[in-house]
Amino acid sequence: MNTIFSGAERQNQILQHIIRNQRISVLEICENFEVSEATARRDLETLASQGKVQRVHGGAIALTEAPPEQPILQRQEEQSDEKVRIGQAAATLIRDGETVFLGSGTTVLEAARALRTRHGLTVITNSLAAVNVFAGVEGINVICLGGMLRDSELSFIGHITEQALAEVQADKVIMGIRAISLEQGLTNDYLQETMTDRAILRAGREVIIVADHTKFGRIATARLAPLESIQTLVTDKGTPQDFLDAAHERGLRVITA
Repeated sequence: MNTIFSGAERQNQILQHIIRNQRISVLEICENFEVSEATARRDLETLASQGKVQRVHGGAIALTEAPPEQPILQRQEEQSDEKVRIGQAAATLIRDGETVFLGSGTTVLEAARALRTRHGLTVITNSLAAVNVFAGVEGINVICLGGMLRDSELSFIGHITEQALAEVQADKVIMGIRAISLEQGLTNDYLQETMTDRAILRAGREVIIVADHTKFGRIATARLAPLESIQTLVTDKGTPQDFLDAAHERGLRVITA
């Protein structure tokens, strides 16, 4: 390609290529635009920092917007096998006698079910569904945080919930997420829940995110926190290895179930 582009024009051409083909490599940029590898990488880093693409080893791929989230009762059958395995793997990270905070969502609910046989646990949660899982189970103390009930998620959110969160501390937090990208981090599609979720992230010494492969390389409306705000990521084997490698390089413990 003999046409000489400015940096912004070249980046736009690169973005259009990714939109059409879903990915591009550094080598393709060098060949198509007759630029150095350093320039090609800078272009991709710029596009990634703008939230337009997801940077992967050797290039970049398209960053797609997460679809609207369905109510929890409708999501129970989606990726159900993966969610069971992820939930069970997350539960193995909790030791008897610990205090664990459980967020809302179907994958966290599978972790809750796997924890029913533990002894001496204290479970703190804003999930009405999780409370029901532990109702009547001996040897597990349950602390339910009140607040405004979000009907579709069967969870409590808002100012009252956040005040209660400021009064508790857990050894570990198990939390789901709507979308994850390397550049934009953790994002959700319900703005009113964002402040509650941020308070949950601060409630534990270790934050464990549980998410199946459909959540990766996507972005949602509300930016929650950078990827580095969590310590452990539990997912399934369908999650792109490039993403897992990059997360590991950033210091996260990565577990595939």
